[in-house]
Amino acid sequence: MSRMGSVNDGEDCFRECLGCFSKIIRRESCQLLSRFRFVDTHNTTMATTETKEYVRNELDAEFENFWDTVSCFAANTFPFEERCAFVMKAKDCNRSTNVVPYMRILACDLNCVNEFEMLIFLTLFLALCFVILLLLIHVCNHYYSPALKAVSKFMHMNEHLAGVTLLAFGNSSADLFSNLASVDEDVPVFANSMAAALFVSMVSGGLICYMFPFKMNAYESVRDIMFLILGTTTLQYFLETDMEVSESEFICMFFVYIFYILVNVVDVYLIRRALITTNAQIDALLDGELTPSKRKRLSELEKQQEIYTRDMEVEIFEKKNSGPNINKMRYTTLRMTRNTRVSVDKKQTRNVRHNRALGKNRGICKDFFLAMRPITCEEWRKAYVVERAIMLIQIPGVMLCSIYIPLVDYEMEKHGWNKLLNCIQVMLNPAMSIIVIKALISSRGNSLWYVAISQEYIYGVYSLPITMPIAVFMFFQSRTDVPPFYHSVFTVMNLTGSMLMIFFCATEIDKVLEVIGHILEVEEDFMGATVKACTGSLGPLIANIAMAMHGYPKMAYASAIGGPFFTYSRLLVRHHCAAREKPSWLEGHECEPTRELRRKCFYFSKFGTISNAPLVHNVGFFCPTVRRYLLHRLLLYLFGICYLDS
Repeated sequence: MSRMGSVNDGEDCFRECLGCFSKIIRRESCQLLSRFRFVDTHNTTMATTETKEYVRNELDAEFENFWDTVSCFAANTFPFEERCAFVMKAKDCNRSTNVVPYMRILACDLNCVNEFEMLIFLTLFLALCFVILLLLIHVCNHYYSPALKAVSKFMHMNEHLAGVTLLAFGNSSADLFSNLASVDEDVPVFANSMAAALFVSMVSGGLICYMFPFKMNAYESVRDIMFLILGTTTLQYFLETDMEVSESEFICMFFVYIFYILVNVVDVYLIRRALITTNAQIDALLDGELTPSKRKRLSELEKQQEIYTRDMEVEIFEKKNSGPNINKMRYTTLRMTRNTRVSVDKKQTRNVRHNRALGKNRGICKDFFLAMRPITCEEWRKAYVVERAIMLIQIPGVMLCSIYIPLVDYEMEKHGWNKLLNCIQVMLNPAMSIIVIKALISSRGNSLWYVAISQEYIYGVYSLPITMPIAVFMFFQSRTDVPPFYHSVFTVMNLTGSMLMIFFCATEIDKVLEVIGHILEVEEDFMGATVKACTGSLGPLIANIAMAMHGYPKMAYASAIGGPFFTYSRLLVRHHCAAREKPSWLEGHECEPTRELRRKCFYFSKFGTISNAPLVHNVGFFCPTVRRYLLHRLLLYLFGICYLDS
């Protein structure tokens, strides 16, 4: 019994201890919970107070928009394994892509892991540049140059006027639209564009005189150079006085360029009036008895007549079967031999295969497939191994041009008319142009611009209700053996398609070299004023040389002077539009290094132009010192590069 009582007493004692311990735990838990609630409430209150007092700054906005504003080339500062993620997020990698996304290919698709692999792939990119350059030459030589000749002939221009207007505007229009579309970008557009203009005027003009010596009109050339100096000085004065362009200054510069064009138009009119007067004087002398004094006067008038006739109007000349003959254009100080050019009979080349006895659609499929073939059997037999390799490389680009760009060439049989192909091009050319341009405009950087074609193709389809009836009408109205009377209208599509292809080719080469320059850590301002100025001017350079090869060196050289003048005018347009769209643009973009680079470009531009005037005047007509002229231009341009780099 005593043992049982002791057990009960132990249990009661244990229960009492357990109850006391549970009370202590509950009390401590309540105290801890109350303390936690107090701390949490206090922290929330402090955080709310700090949030109310915090003021956002520009750094926060920059971090929020980091992927929208960061340069794609900043990926080069990251380790190789992290570059792919950066390139995929940075929107600039999409916005700065023309056709091929080179940074994405290097970082993600090719997955470069070291510098050696990157150099190997950069070498492949340079090979791609060569292929694109071949396509650019093909477009300029086979499509762009014949179209310019046809338009010049239709508008009754002479070579010089066509060069300073049509060819100069066609070479610079793509840069005009691209500059207007980038008014808020932080790039030295003035310095880059002026450096490109210097390249066109110096290197392009020198190469034309060196490769295709011609009888230059010294007075027209010196007059254009003086206008170029006037435009450069006016532009520099407007920008150096108050760092902004007012409405009156913008209008003043615009009228300077218009006055320059009007002077060239009036000059053509005066030449034609002088030719009429000279012909009348020659007829009057031939009516009477020819005395020795009249014979002397007649000889003088015939020389004037030859000069006026040469500058009268653009003529379509027959193509040469071979390239420039080195026996006719000696690279010495001897006088260049005159090259006889035979004018094309447009009526004969138009009706050479016309036969009313045959059907309207005779050989329609044969003509189509012959026009679409990228290589002819005759060219393949005559070509060497390297030339055949180049032909094979060109096949995709040549076929794209054949299906996209209509051909209008008065030197070819039927003027390049192909019934079935032209009916397809009437529908395809406007639709493709609209789709591409709309995709470029609507691209926002979230993806590559041509990805947007899947959403923007409908705008090209909208053109089919207009172009399809025209194509059906053409198919039933025209013949295969002779071009219709409205065939010259295809020149518009020829010019627009050629300019679009030239823009894409030249811009793609520029993008490749820009990627290479950033990877090799070349200074951006120096790249823009030197290498990019050359690559950005490849389109005008090749177009000018192609026109000279077709027998129009005057037009090409006039474009080398008129093109830079148009460039200076559009620079003021860009500056004016940027200031109106974004008033703070001047403060953000007109930094001291940019102003200094632009100022150097102004000084060197005027120096190079002024030094060109006496040389052109002295070597006018049949230039006896073409090698000296080219060396003068190249050395002066190299000196300018060193001056800009300093």
